[in-house]
Amino acid sequence: MNIQATVDHILHHKGRQVWTVASDVTVYDAIRTLAERNVGALLVMDGDRLAGIFSERDYTRKIILQGRASKDTKVGAIVSSPVLTVVPEETVENCMKLMTERRIRHLPVVRDGSVIGVVSIGDLVNWIISVQQVALEQMQSYLSGGYPTSS
Repeated sequence: MNIQATVDHILHHKGRQVWTVASDVTVYDAIRTLAERNVGALLVMDGDRLAGIFSERDYTRKIILQGRASKDTKVGAIVSSPVLTVVPEETVENCMKLMTERRIRHLPVVRDGSVIGVVSIGDLVNWIISVQQVALEQMQSYLSGGYPTSS
């Protein structure tokens, strides 16, 4: 593991499961799906085309704070779009920069126009923590091994 790992490394470890909704689904049903899947965002798909991302943040800002009804509003009406995507070869470091600069928490991963996964800020932080833990363990092992002494 290293910090220069790619998004593909993360997807290999976490899996490539993608949770989606259609743009004609009600916000209420999308929120229910978020809760059932225990995720913070869903990709909004129009057929095979990525139309946007629906997140808890969209719900609070575009439904609750605007006084809309979640059972009457379609996801397509409030979806965050256009969607920033990355390719599997993108580095963890670059994804962290993108997410920080754009203030987003999820990045769809696209290969040849098709969504193959999603990485969250949590996935990236967990990867970096794992890399640091491995590095610390290697240092401790090296230091505790001692050096051969000459007599």
